[in-house]
Amino acid sequence: MGNLGFHLCILISLACFNFPINCFDIQNKVTTTLFVFGDSMFDPGNNNYIINPSAYKANFEPYGKSYFKHPTGRFSDGRLVPDFIAEFANLPMIPSFYQALHNHSINHGVNFASAGAGCLDETYSEKVISLNTQLGNFKIIRKKLKAQLGKKGSKALLSNAVYLFSIGNNDYLRLYDIPDIPSNMSCLAYATEHEYMNMVMDSFVTVMMEIYKLGGRKFGIQDLLPLGCLPRFRGLAFLKEGPHSDCLDELNSIVKKHNLALSRKFKQLKKKLRGFEYSFFSIFDALNELFEDPSTYGFKEAKAACCGFGPYRGFGSCGMAEAYELCKNVKEHVIFDSYHPTEKAFHHFARVWWQGNSNVVESQSLKSLLA
Repeated sequence: MGNLGFHLCILISLACFNFPINCFDIQNKVTTTLFVFGDSMFDPGNNNYIINPSAYKANFEPYGKSYFKHPTGRFSDGRLVPDFIAEFANLPMIPSFYQALHNHSINHGVNFASAGAGCLDETYSEKVISLNTQLGNFKIIRKKLKAQLGKKGSKALLSNAVYLFSIGNNDYLRLYDIPDIPSNMSCLAYATEHEYMNMVMDSFVTVMMEIYKLGGRKFGIQDLLPLGCLPRFRGLAFLKEGPHSDCLDELNSIVKKHNLALSRKFKQLKKKLRGFEYSFFSIFDALNELFEDPSTYGFKEAKAACCGFGPYRGFGSCGMAEAYELCKNVKEHVIFDSYHPTEKAFHHFARVWWQGNSNVVESQSLKSLLA
């Protein structure tokens, strides 16, 4: 028996040496629970259950075709970052909140994210599941866990769980994604740029602190995308300034300020809150790396979307418009539609965050947080 175990260990080690991409934790399995909050970067299909016909949904082709072979509600051709993180951590795919309510186990976690959601309740209200509503849904799951595991068991699960967030993108998108409105904060009559940014930040931190009070201790935070360089805004810049334009710099400017303030905030919380741990992933920097040098990471096209129409395929609703274009090989593209990365790009982001690349990850790797 001892020799068999020895030879098995050797075989596993050789397998992981030869196939490192798929052998993250085969020798030392990581088991935990993931609770996921946020926007379309993380939404697995929660918006499919919103009755409002104008809700932001991706429940039609060609979404989902690369991996699932059918649309799931994910805004990409396949899986998203939380799907890959669950895989790396040897967890099953985390169910959406509405799946979890009916026929899925909740012991490995639940995904509450909603496409279009922001930190502020008024961001695309009635079309999305707001961050505060996502918090309310988490409380429903918390009660179910307490009923299933008892007070002590549920407390242990919640304190060891990791809470992933991708939120805030839409609070800024809604200010700029209307061609008839000037691209500046003057359209906000009730707030200066700094005041608005503080409102967004405070709303996010308030929700996160509520989770901390409910027992959460480990947080994974993804910052905001370089929104001004997504195909939608490259296209708007092209129409406004001509073929020599590139990104919408005004939008990227406020996003950079938000991300810097967010990073500082979590460093402060780490010092202030007992037992507080976090991993901060800068998708802003990670995506810019792909924009600047796509070939190094196995891509050919970084600026234009795979699906859409117009300049950079940044316009229209992928799959819904009568005249949308679809690229021949989605694996060559960094971006799938006007706003969202491809599955291949999401896999890259998940690996970088998991492993803790020092250029784009602060505090600790997601792998160590999940340990």
